[in-house]
Amino acid sequence: MEILNNLQYNSILILSFFFISLVAIILNYITKGRTNNMIFSSYRSSLLDPFMYIRMVTYVIGHENWKHFSSNFLYILLIGPMIEEKYGTINLLIMMLITGVVTAIINLILTNKKILGASGIVFMLIILSSFVNFQAGKIPITLILIFIFYIINEILDGLFKKDNVSHMSHLLGAIFGFIFGFYLG
Repeated sequence: MEILNNLQYNSILILSFFFISLVAIILNYITKGRTNNMIFSSYRSSLLDPFMYIRMVTYVIGHENWKHFSSNFLYILLIGPMIEEKYGTINLLIMMLITGVVTAIINLILTNKKILGASGIVFMLIILSSFVNFQAGKIPITLILIFIFYIINEILDGLFKKDNVSHMSHLLGAIFGFIFGFYLG
C-alpha cells in the first residue's frame, strides 16, 4: 500500500487522455468495433447528424487496435508531460482540440476517409518538443531537422504507400505543432 502513496498523477491532461483512450479501445474490442464507428471515428455524414460534430472531437480517443494505441501513446506518454509542464494543461488542451477539430474538418472536406487515433496529436507534440528550449531570436537546429524528416517521410508515404494511415493528419499535426511552438514560444 505504501507504493500507492508514492505514485503521482504528474500530468493531468496526458494521463487522463491515456486512460480515456484505454477505456475506448477496451470498449471497441467488447463491441466488435461498433463504438469506434459510432463515437471514436470521424467521417463524412449528414450535416444534420449531431454525432458528426461530436466525432470531430472524439476520434482522437479511438484507435484501430492495440498496436495503433500503444504506438501513439508511447510517444504521448514520453513527450506529453514535458509539453504539458511547459505550456500548461489548458493551453495544451486547446492545442489538442484545435489540431483534432481542424484535421477532422479538412479530412471531411478533402477526402471520404474515416479517421481515428491520436497520430496528429503525436506529431504536434513531437514538433512542440523541439521548442522546449527555444530562445527568442534563435531557431533550434533540432526543430528544423525533425520538421524536415517528418514532413518528407509523410509526403513520401502519402504519395507512395497504400495504407490506412492518414498522412494528412500527421502533416497537419506537425504544422500545428510548428505554429503553436512559434506562437507560444
